[in-house]
Amino acid sequence: MPKTSKSGKPKKSELPSTLQRSDEKAQRTFAKAHDSALEEYGDEERAYRVGYQALKHTHEKVGDAWRPKEEAGPSDAQSEGGKSTERPTAGGVDANASKEHLYELAKELDIAGRSTMSKDELVEALQKENARRTKSSKGS
Repeated sequence: MPKTSKSGKPKKSELPSTLQRSDEKAQRTFAKAHDSALEEYGDEERAYRVGYQALKHTHEKVGDAWRPKEEAGPSDAQSEGGKSTERPTAGGVDANASKEHLYELAKELDIAGRSTMSKDELVEALQKENARRTKSSKGS
């Protein structure tokens, strides 16, 4: 189902819940990429993957919403693209960000033990906390 109206604006009610809680640019980026892929491939699942791939270049998932990244670019091996589609994904966490940036996000989300974590551990902890908050938001 298309995520944009005839005027090109995102249909908020058709967007995933995390995008409904995100800024207009995130909504527009996902919706336009999704709809373009849906038209091109005719496959809803593939359209969602393309939408999220586009979103991960400009936004990162923090808690239960998407936030603009400081620098645009791929967020993990999966969003870097290429032939193989079986690369690890960081679930919206910008795994290419600096350890300091990841630490600050972990601090914002009050992740315990963050001061002793490696960069990879921070990415994993952020993924888990984001998933937990998204699940919690859906239940409320």
